[in-house]
Amino acid sequence: MTSRWWPRSLFGRILLVMALGLALAHALTFVLAVTERSMTMRRAMVSYFASDVASSVAMLERLPATERAQWVDRLARRNYRFALAEPLDAPADPSQLARLVASAVAATLPTDRPVQVIDPHVPGIELRLQLRLADGTPLAVDMDEPRLQISPWVLGALALQLALLVGLCAWAVRAATRPLSTLADAADALGADHPTVPLAEDGPREVVRAAVAFNHMQQRIQAHLQERMQILAAVSHDLQTPITRLRLRADLLDDTTLRDKLHADLAEMQSLVEEGIAYARSSQAVREPPQRVDLRALVESIARDYADAGLPVQVLQAVDVTCDTRPQALRRLLCNLVDNALKFAGAAELTLEAERPGQCLVRVIDHGPGIPPADLAAVLQPYVRLEDSRNRGTGGTGLGLAIASELAKALGGRLVLGPRADGAQGLEARVELPEALPA
Repeated sequence: MTSRWWPRSLFGRILLVMALGLALAHALTFVLAVTERSMTMRRAMVSYFASDVASSVAMLERLPATERAQWVDRLARRNYRFALAEPLDAPADPSQLARLVASAVAATLPTDRPVQVIDPHVPGIELRLQLRLADGTPLAVDMDEPRLQISPWVLGALALQLALLVGLCAWAVRAATRPLSTLADAADALGADHPTVPLAEDGPREVVRAAVAFNHMQQRIQAHLQERMQILAAVSHDLQTPITRLRLRADLLDDTTLRDKLHADLAEMQSLVEEGIAYARSSQAVREPPQRVDLRALVESIARDYADAGLPVQVLQAVDVTCDTRPQALRRLLCNLVDNALKFAGAAELTLEAERPGQCLVRVIDHGPGIPPADLAAVLQPYVRLEDSRNRGTGGTGLGLAIASELAKALGGRLVLGPRADGAQGLEARVELPEALPA
């Protein structure tokens, strides 16, 4: 199971891993640099502290005993202070810093001067150095733990450097993953209803190899699709001649019943052949030049043509809208849907709406038995028939809706089947069309 914070895209995942790695490397480098600088500063501070203590002890020893209390405050530094105080009865501090301070201070004083470094357990004081002046006066030096001060500009420079590195990583990862996005877009656009657009064969060696392989695959797929359509069109066309001969020979039969049965079978075969040719030609719709079309006039003219033929087709609603489309392909698409409604419902109703900016919607509605929801996608495939409501007895060949779907794709839109929006029994075919054809 993928965590919520884990990106779903390859770009996001690689960038996250690289950014985390850079941040951790930066943090480790910063810690190591600060540690090394702290150690160096501690050694320098101890050396300076030892020499300063020696000079301060020499100065206090030359002053009269009555004036020493006035000078201890003047000798104080930011990290340590002097005091004329009796030594505390405490063991020497075993820490490395305490030993380092004791040895450094002892080296700057006469050998007969004992030096002890203890932990006084006083808030604000890290270590206390206890010693005596030449006349035996006790002297205490309270030390604070040396703390490394980091300048704000250092942190800002590090943050800027990390941001620059992450930005460069993002650019590099985007450049590496962009060919995958381009390849995915080209694969999504691949189809019989789209012209073949080869990928640019440039970039790194692996990208060039993938682009060359995809272009060859694309050419093979287009060749197979064209060959399939040519075979279907050729077979459908060649079948018309023997069907015509069989119809003529059937007319010569004396048996009226047998002649009528043969004519019915031949009519069904002729319908299959004609729709096979229409399906084969549906992929050629993209070759029709686009035009600016008044959709309301087109929809109303289709309805009038059916009405003149005595068929119950009417326009319920039509708004004034125009779009750039291929009028002949759109007319074939709507006529296929109207024919489908007439076959299985006996009547058809059309509406034209502007669903949203940039898109038009044509609906073909009937009051027939409808299609079960589970079969709505299947009936858009060629040669798929629903035997319970759309069988051979009603004239279905399984190609009408498939042709309509292919034409809708060729027009840059889509065909969606579903139940009627008003909840009544019947089928609603929605043709969603863009106002302008995609480039």
